[in-house]
Amino acid sequence: MSEMGSLAVDLAGVTKVFDNGVMALGPLDLAIRHGEFVSLVGPSGCGKSTALRLIAGLAAPTSGRIDVSHRPGAERPGHAIGFVFQEPTLMPWTSVRENVRLPLKLAHVAESEADRRIDEALRSVGLAEFAGAYPRQLSGGMKMRVSLARALVTDPDILLMDEPFAALDEITRFRLNNDLLALWRSLRKTVVFVTHSVFESVYLSQRVLVMTARPGRIGAEIRIDVAEPRGEDFRTSTAYASYCREVSAALAPSYSGVSVL
Repeated sequence: MSEMGSLAVDLAGVTKVFDNGVMALGPLDLAIRHGEFVSLVGPSGCGKSTALRLIAGLAAPTSGRIDVSHRPGAERPGHAIGFVFQEPTLMPWTSVRENVRLPLKLAHVAESEADRRIDEALRSVGLAEFAGAYPRQLSGGMKMRVSLARALVTDPDILLMDEPFAALDEITRFRLNNDLLALWRSLRKTVVFVTHSVFESVYLSQRVLVMTARPGRIGAEIRIDVAEPRGEDFRTSTAYASYCREVSAALAPSYSGVSVL
């Protein structure tokens, strides 16, 4: 089986019931191939972030099966997943370089190897010249780049991103969308991206998975069949507008008339 044909993430009949009795998910069935970029969209509270936490192993399902596999030939079981949260959660008292170093320090990576990886991760997100800066000196977009570099520094097979650009202005968000796509093309990571933005999901993804209102399930799948590389020509095309309408239509029943755009 080819790398793109094998599954990186496979959820079957997964449910999640919280201690207060609220059923957040399920049953959820989700299959994502190695190297694929998939977005999860849906109404607030439908379990998008919960699904990411289950994939990451940060929470356990109430029932069902979760399989997360490495790239064929990968031998780094501790580095299977990188997680980028909605807030950068940087340590304000230390530099960009030391913030990116943190997961390597926790993994007891030798200093010389860690330095090499940090330099590479910072170059990949365009922050090499800001290695010595502190979080207070950075814009919101730059802080998110640091968070992305910290997730990439362990060379994970799978990158989970939970609304990472939601708090940014539109211009910065567009720029980071472009940069993220360029990184994905270069590194060929498997990306699972949670967003509330129809526009962002269509622009970034090979597939958009629309989740239902709680308990979250996959209500629709829209495949974005557009040639790579994508850029501003796609963002202003009739095909882009058509895909956005399709995703919006799939979301509409969960929002009971509230605009999703």
